Amino acid sequence: MTALSPAAGSRGPRSRYRSLAFTGAGCGVLLLVVAASVALGSRNLTVHQVAQGLAHTGPADVVTLVREVRIPRTAAGLVAGAALGAAGVLIQAVTRNPLGDPGLLGVNSGSGFAVTLGVILTGTTGVTGTVWSAFAGAAAVTALIVVTVAATGNRHPGRLVLVGVALGAVFSGIQAALTLLDPETLDTMRTWSAGTLNGIPPDATAFLALFVAAGLLAARTVAKGLDLTAMGEDLATGLGTRTHLTRAVAVVAITLLAGSATALAGPLSFLGLMVPHLLRPLVGPGTRRMLPGALIAGPVLLLTADVTARLVVRPGELPVGVVTAFLGAPLLILLLRSERRRSR
Repeated sequence: MTALSPAAGSRGPRSRYRSLAFTGAGCGVLLLVVAASVALGSRNLTVHQVAQGLAHTGPADVVTLVREVRIPRTAAGLVAGAALGAAGVLIQAVTRNPLGDPGLLGVNSGSGFAVTLGVILTGTTGVTGTVWSAFAGAAAVTALIVVTVAATGNRHPGRLVLVGVALGAVFSGIQAALTLLDPETLDTMRTWSAGTLNGIPPDATAFLALFVAAGLLAARTVAKGLDLTAMGEDLATGLGTRTHLTRAVAVVAITLLAGSATALAGPLSFLGLMVPHLLRPLVGPGTRRMLPGALIAGPVLLLTADVTARLVVRPGELPVGVVTAFLGAPLLILLLRSERRRSR
């Protein structure tokens, strides 16, 4: 397959201009999506009503809807979207595979399985109580993926996707069996396991935002090393990169990011796959270039999916995970077809 090989050191004026243009346009789009997330849903609000709700001067139902439902939901989407977008960039860089995605490769499924097991064993269902289980599951599967790739030396996209799908199916199957054996757990986990941003307490979002920030900091420290490693192990080592340490820190970062997002919003698939492919033609290849863009593109995609999930079956709503899968599955098929043509 074709490796993800960024020109690690080439950031000329044109690429900087392109990055700045994307950042400006992306922030504008993000503001529009945030506004739509606050205003649209089973009950649409006008700009005046949103302002009343924010200022606590409108009717009680409007204030409650804006301040206690829509704002916390939007904040959760911003944090989870940024985490999944950055995790997608990292996992593609670590595996050197353009089909890498925390959901597609089973990382989110492993995290979801660990959360379900933790709920059964401890009875704790709150986000802050399940986060450590989510981290453990994400770490185990991420390490397994990296070890599998290193042991086989085969980074063909189709092969890695098959491994990830198999892992995800195994963990999802065990998770389903566990929830069926415990009806109370099934009832608690049903909505969460489909992916949702609804009903997440603001303090839980703030708590997990700290872990996301730590994951982003770790990602930033190894971004240059990952770019150099993509150009070749020997070259990276010759330039002073400690490749094993770089991968280990990247795995920690993926664990923090994917685990936090899963604990917060459930096991969402395909978003981490979409973000790097959206960014690559806009800001150029390379982990250092795409990581900042992922903090914009991830929330934009997740909040757009969440608003769509609220509107398509009003007054009810779809799980946001259904919408991200609906958007991501065609992209996966197109990418697989592209890689197949390239390998001929």
